[in-house]
Amino acid sequence: MSAGASPSSPAWNKWVRQIHRWVSLAFTAGVIVNTVIIVVLRQAQPAFWVYLLALVPLVGLFLTGLYLWVLPHAAGWRLGRRTGGF
Repeated sequence: MSAGASPSSPAWNKWVRQIHRWVSLAFTAGVIVNTVIIVVLRQAQPAFWVYLLALVPLVGLFLTGLYLWVLPHAAGWRLGRRTGGF
């Protein structure tokens, strides 16, 4: 990404999309590891961090997903037209 790239530039959007994809893989891996640990330790209570394993990437997914969701609406706002919806 170039030093002068604005948050609405195509290069910035490409990076956010790529980060969103990688974080979604981390989230999926966290859910799988979480499930395996809980199934393997049927009767024993797993450590608290096991439950947080999938939540850490979820925060990143939320933030990048929110940014990607707002992109088309922000483009419409900048052009002065209304986007459909509520």
